[in-house]
Amino acid sequence: MKWQAHEITPVTKKWIVYLKPPFGGPQFVLQYLGRYTHRVAISNHRLLCFADGKVAFRWRDSAHNNEQKLLTLSLDEFLRRFLLHLLPESFVRIRNFGFLANRKRAKTLPLCFQLLGSGSRPQAEQEISTTSPSDLWICPQCGGPMLVIERLTAAEIQLRSPPAPDAVAA
Repeated sequence: MKWQAHEITPVTKKWIVYLKPPFGGPQFVLQYLGRYTHRVAISNHRLLCFADGKVAFRWRDSAHNNEQKLLTLSLDEFLRRFLLHLLPESFVRIRNFGFLANRKRAKTLPLCFQLLGSGSRPQAEQEISTTSPSDLWICPQCGGPMLVIERLTAAEIQLRSPPAPDAVAA
């Protein structure tokens, strides 16, 4: 077999990148991505019962118009399937590339903030640092002093919060 040498020419095609602003703003984008990046293998509302060493849960059959069906598995089989969704110890679910890559983040993130005109710190940090602690305890509506009545953990806040907008529509 005889090999022929070919001259490699560089690609000179210019790329045009089109970026639309996010529809609902940054909060909407975070909520949208959060639904995919912080998912669990099976949500609590799909689990129906656990009795006699068997777990029953709902699932959607995509082959039949997403029809909801009931599946009962032994505890061992349910746990085996559930544990397939756990990542090995050194794996991460979300990887950062570009200016958020671990190796470059310390240099590039301050540069991004500088180029965006917000200095070396995020805007939220700057706003907090310019307000005095006493200003944070004044009611924005009436101007009266605010008092801490109760401190809630993140789990308690989630339990007390109203349902998400898409859950209400369902």
